[in-house]
Amino acid sequence: MAKVSVIGAGSWGMAIAKVLETNGHDVIVWSHREEEAVRLAKKRENESKLPGIKLSEHAQFTSDLEQAVKEQKVLILAVPSTAVRMTARRMAPYARPGAVIVNLAKGIEEHTLMILTDIIEQEIPGANAAVLSGPSHAEEVGRGIPTTVVAGAKDQKTAELIQNIFMNQVFRVYTSPDMLGIELGGALKNVIALAAGVADGLGCGDNTKAALITRGIKEMSRLGTAMGGKIETFNGLTGIGDLIVTCASVHSRNRKAGYLIGQGRTMQEAMEEVKMVVEGVYSAKAAMVLAGTYGVNMPIVEQVNKVLFENKPAREAMEDLMLRDKKIENPELPWE
Repeated sequence: MAKVSVIGAGSWGMAIAKVLETNGHDVIVWSHREEEAVRLAKKRENESKLPGIKLSEHAQFTSDLEQAVKEQKVLILAVPSTAVRMTARRMAPYARPGAVIVNLAKGIEEHTLMILTDIIEQEIPGANAAVLSGPSHAEEVGRGIPTTVVAGAKDQKTAELIQNIFMNQVFRVYTSPDMLGIELGGALKNVIALAAGVADGLGCGDNTKAALITRGIKEMSRLGTAMGGKIETFNGLTGIGDLIVTCASVHSRNRKAGYLIGQGRTMQEAMEEVKMVVEGVYSAKAAMVLAGTYGVNMPIVEQVNKVLFENKPAREAMEDLMLRDKKIENPELPWE
């Protein structure tokens, strides 16, 4: 059994704390708001973010970051991607050297184009940053619905430590050394999920969704491998697997935001209605810059950016995707 702190008390933080508690670990959950920590300690659940998922009386809740971080060998960072740098910076004075810090967020920092584990290591020198990712909505993880994810780390020992801490009969954990590919897959699939949601909002059907998922993984793989990620990763749980669930699920905030935009809402109106951080909005610009830097063609991501930031009508963006120049699906395949 281990003593593990979860930094972040939103839906994902509470769901992953439930997994850890089920596995018999001592869990501390940190909230950045004192009033929320007090309420969680009393109610044992986050009624607004993850209703119905209660932790036992053994779980501890605190708003004291030093208490949550100090002396802990394993820390789970469960804050939105936009809060990773700030939270890691606050953790730095208290984190023990070599602490394993497992990132759960999915995103690319817009102004630096850095993946989140690199940010953690930049802000907490000496930290052993890792990532846990895959098709894993908090609403289902918290309820014990069978889920599979991937633990990515720089060394096999750390990945296996994370695997051992988390794995149980309903939460299967694989390991991988491709941290870059895992992080890029998690960030880029959110942008494609926005496009899938827009298509739903426009009234398109299953054919359209299948096309966006299939061509979306092509775009994700194209950029990811150009940056050094491995094609096997994009063909696995943290690539195509996470893309499928995020494009199709009713739990997906990115799909929901896209749906609202497809129905005529502005980006800001959609984000306000979702009431949670829509990670794909922040990753979309970064993905477009990276595509230009690496000379990668990403037409879906390009149109998402135009809809989000240039007020391009969603239906016009869909038509422009359909009417692009004629292409061969797989140019690497030779004709007889």
